[in-house]
Amino acid sequence: MSDPRRLPQLHIGKVPIYGDLILAPMASYGDLPFRTLCGEMGSAFSFLPCVLDEGVLRNPRRTSGLVEFASEERPIALQLLGRQADTLVAAAEALMALRPDIMDLNAGCPARRVFYRGRGAALLQDPLQLGEFVRRLVAVLPVPVTCKIRLGWDDTTRNYLEVAHILEESGAAAISVHGRTKEQGYSGVADWRAIGEVVARVSVPVLANGDVRTVADIEAIKAQTGCAAVLIGRGAVGNPWILARRDLGDVPWSERLALIRRHLAAMQDYYGDTQGLMLFRKFVVKYVATLEGANALRPRLMEAQTAEALLALLEQGVEAASSAQV
Repeated sequence: MSDPRRLPQLHIGKVPIYGDLILAPMASYGDLPFRTLCGEMGSAFSFLPCVLDEGVLRNPRRTSGLVEFASEERPIALQLLGRQADTLVAAAEALMALRPDIMDLNAGCPARRVFYRGRGAALLQDPLQLGEFVRRLVAVLPVPVTCKIRLGWDDTTRNYLEVAHILEESGAAAISVHGRTKEQGYSGVADWRAIGEVVARVSVPVLANGDVRTVADIEAIKAQTGCAAVLIGRGAVGNPWILARRDLGDVPWSERLALIRRHLAAMQDYYGDTQGLMLFRKFVVKYVATLEGANALRPRLMEAQTAEALLALLEQGVEAASSAQV
C-alpha cells in the first residue's frame, strides 16, 4: 500500500501512512479478501477486525485465522478487545509474533456481547482505567498503540474530550473517533462537530468515522473536523470504489460485475467453494443495492447454490438494468 514516490499523508508513531482514506475495522466484513480489494482501491492501511484478548491466549489456533493478513496489506493494525490489563498486555505481546505495524485497542464496540462483559465501549465508563490500559501497552510494545472510541456511553455521558486527553497523555499514537455514543449504536446521525473538538484538543492524529457514504461526505467530514484521515466502514460495503473517491453511481455495471466476480473468486479461494459462496452473500446484496429490481433480486441471490447460478442472476440483473436505462 505504501508508495516510496509519494509523501505520507500522516504518521502514526513512526509508521508512515500513504493516504487519507482507510477501511474501518468491521467484524464479519473486514476479512482478507475484502481488505485486499479495498487496498487496491486506496485504503491506506489495513485494520483487522477486533479479537478477544482471552481468545488470543486460550485458543491461539482459532484466533490465528482471525488475524491472518497478506504482506501487501502493510501497514497493518491488529485490534484487541480487553477488560483486564494483565490479560490485555499478555495477548498484545503474543500477537507481536505476527509483526504488526500498529496495535489498536477497541474502546468503541457497541455490541451487547462485547460491552456487557466490560469490553469495547464499556471502557469509556472508566477513562482512567482505559488510560492505564494504553499506558501498559505502550510500555511493552515496540509498535505504536492507538485506540478507537465513541463519544461516550450515552448522551448524558459524552466524555470524549476527557477520554481523548487521557489517551494522549497515556501515549496513544492516534485516536479513531466514531461520532456516536454506545447507546446510539449505528442509529441517528454521526456528530462530526464532536470529532472536530477532539482534533482541536489533542496533538496526535485523529481518524474520523461515521456516516461517510459518498465522495462529498469524505470532503465534508475532513473540512468540518480537520481530521488526519477518514475511516470508512459500512459505506465501503458494496461500494469499495469510495476508497478511490468514486461514487457508486459513477461505476458502470460492467465494472461493478467484474469486481463482483473477482471478489467471489477470492472468497472461494480463501474459504473454499461452499463457505466462500455463503459468506459472499452478505456482500453481493450490497453490491446490487442500487440495481433496478434489487428488491426482487436479493432473495434469489441469497438462495443461489453455486457461484455460476449467482453470477447468472447478476448478469440477468445487469441486462434488465441496461434495458431500463435505454
